[in-house]
Amino acid sequence: MAKEYKLSAERLAALQEEMTYLKTVREKEVADQIKEARSFGDLSENSEYDEAKNEQGKLYSRIAELEDILSNYVVIEEHNEDPNSVRIGSRVKVLDLEFNEEETYELVGSQEADPMNGRISEDSPFGKALLGKHVDEEVQVEAPAGMLHYKVLDIQKI
Repeated sequence: MAKEYKLSAERLAALQEEMTYLKTVREKEVADQIKEARSFGDLSENSEYDEAKNEQGKLYSRIAELEDILSNYVVIEEHNEDPNSVRIGSRVKVLDLEFNEEETYELVGSQEADPMNGRISEDSPFGKALLGKHVDEEVQVEAPAGMLHYKVLDIQKI
């Protein structure tokens, strides 16, 4: 069974736009690069040709990746069942109980994750631990450094 990708409507639109660009504009640019590099003669010692072929490989790899995502996605929808619990699309302020530091994270689908900027995937251990939690609940996350303990301080819709 194929992996299901959870995307926001904005992320879906961005991926569809990227796919269109890659298949129309970028594919033609790479084909032109290969054509020009071939005109330089001997392909066995033609670094421009090798570079253009590598670029073509990267392009087709990205197109294949996007096709997989776009054929197996689910749009994250707003859930009104329990608006006070953590879910995908929540901004969560937590207190690190060990260091007494407040941190804020956004819980997003795996294709939108950017941990360095506070956007964590619902598939990550921390994301899984936060799902369904409410304000004032404690969260335990098993990490390579040991068990981490947090307290949920605030939940907002992104």
